[in-house]
Amino acid sequence: MRVILKMASSALAAACMLGPAIAAETFPDKPVHLVVPQAPGGASDTLARIMAQALGQKWKQPVVVENRAGAGGNIGMEYVVNAGDDGYTLLMSYEGSHAINPALYKSLPFDVKKDFTPVATLATLPFVVVTSPKSGIKSLPDLVEAAKKGRVTYGSAGNGSVNHLLGEMFNSAADVKMAHVPYRGAAPAIQDLLGGQIDVVFTSLPSVKGYIDSKTLVPLAVTSAKRSANAPDIPTIAEQGYPSFDVNPWFGLFTASGVSADKIQFMNRDISALLNTPEIQQKFAAQGAVTYVSTPEDFGQQVDAALERWAEVVKASGARVE
Repeated sequence: MRVILKMASSALAAACMLGPAIAAETFPDKPVHLVVPQAPGGASDTLARIMAQALGQKWKQPVVVENRAGAGGNIGMEYVVNAGDDGYTLLMSYEGSHAINPALYKSLPFDVKKDFTPVATLATLPFVVVTSPKSGIKSLPDLVEAAKKGRVTYGSAGNGSVNHLLGEMFNSAADVKMAHVPYRGAAPAIQDLLGGQIDVVFTSLPSVKGYIDSKTLVPLAVTSAKRSANAPDIPTIAEQGYPSFDVNPWFGLFTASGVSADKIQFMNRDISALLNTPEIQQKFAAQGAVTYVSTPEDFGQQVDAALERWAEVVKASGARVE
């Protein structure tokens, strides 16, 4: 009798230990929702759709992209927090909304460190300074000279956006005072740039790559410390006299907190495997992005570092959203 009880106890313990692993092996067994907290057409949306298609094929389940834009990304982020901890709702976030908003907004309905779990980084993607041929500005030194001689305007996706803060960072580095013109999103800023209503925009490379290729917009510099492998002819801000300038935002996937570690590791493993394939690397490269593989733990450290860095930038800029 004692032997039978001991065997039953051992079997129960083994089943408990295998439970999470079994759950991970059968995950996902229904559609997964990938929430993009920005409007369609931007860098986050483009990269999310590439990954959604690849993950859907790998998991043999639909991965449905949902755009829930608004409030600088906060609406989509809050939706994911409230979507549950079963792992079937993912957040496509990037350094801008995830690391800037906590310092920018007076209050948020979530805590980016406590309410989200990092799953996997996807890419790094430099921003680029672009102007219209109508401006007469042909290089970064031209921009600095024009800003020192008179009024130069730069557009952004709104107060406290990466576009805005990059402009303030450049103002500080170059000791100029370009005037900030906020828009409701990067797309209308780019449209006004094309029309000649403003002088420059700091924006993600994918959002203007087509305009650059068609020579409708003129690239002046990329914001990363090194030139982009996908746009090697565009010089960096750093190499043009501002050696400490280096902004190369990460993009990655999160879940709400509480998702099991087994599911997080499972997703990270599959996402990393896809990022290492030539197919995904080529698709990202076509958008100006470089694939970036990391563990969930390393990604968490990247988030912490970004929160600290952007808090200082936001404070120096004086930007604030009630």
